[in-house]
Amino acid sequence: MYRYVIMDVFTGTPLEGNPVLVLLAASGLSSAQMQAIAVETHLSETTFVLPAESSGDVRVRIFTPTCELPFAGHPTLGTAIALAHQSDRTSLVMETLVGNVEFTFERDDGGTVSASMIQPIPVWEPYEHAETLAEGVGVRAAEQTVFAYRNGPRHVLFPVRDIEELSGLTPDLRLLATLPDMSAFCFAGEGTRWRARMFSPAYGVTEDAATGSAAGPLAVHLARTGRISYGDRIEIRQGVEMGRPSTMVATAWGSGERPERIVVSGTAVPVARGEFLLEGAESAS
Repeated sequence: MYRYVIMDVFTGTPLEGNPVLVLLAASGLSSAQMQAIAVETHLSETTFVLPAESSGDVRVRIFTPTCELPFAGHPTLGTAIALAHQSDRTSLVMETLVGNVEFTFERDDGGTVSASMIQPIPVWEPYEHAETLAEGVGVRAAEQTVFAYRNGPRHVLFPVRDIEELSGLTPDLRLLATLPDMSAFCFAGEGTRWRARMFSPAYGVTEDAATGSAAGPLAVHLARTGRISYGDRIEIRQGVEMGRPSTMVATAWGSGERPERIVVSGTAVPVARGEFLLEGAESAS
């Protein structure tokens, strides 16, 4: 038996935010079984908690319905908070395929746990299929150059004119599915308040309610293009059009083209618990 918990992430309200299913002790499962479980859950991501192999407290693998991801935001933050509910720990170091990710926790009087993660510094470049992406999204980009940021997954930050245009997007998902290894992270707003929608049929996600791994790159992008200052704390609302409102908080420190530190924060709440009954696997529970 493999125990799991479903966490709603980047929200303090059950049945909002972005869900992730966390297998709390996944030793004994093969990669193929992990992928099959991710298909079975049909959530945007499913995570598998394993013993640490180096200097971390735990190791975590992350699967979408179509592939394994080296890093992702809402799954790792949700997993970290699920583990924080099992102890009174104030911090956690999580081993991922992009290296160790550090978390710190805060608890309120009602028991809700918030976490802050130090994200990998992304690399970026102009996106090579910007014209096709614009056709797939259905509007022209509000900036001359569209950039792709990679911090594990590759997020193409696609700016639109305003929140009204963002909410009205009706993307051509078949066309977007022809663009490999990317998510279309569409955003609008100003100052420290932003809204976003993310479409990624390439990663098996029609639309995502909260894309934590894109929150840090957005903060970097806004700082390096002069719309905020490094060190500004921005709030990103996502999932509104899906009826799954989420709130992410991101801050990037650095200067010019050199981000030095990125922190993304949010809350998560457990909404379901259960067990997978699998034959032919050595249960770690």
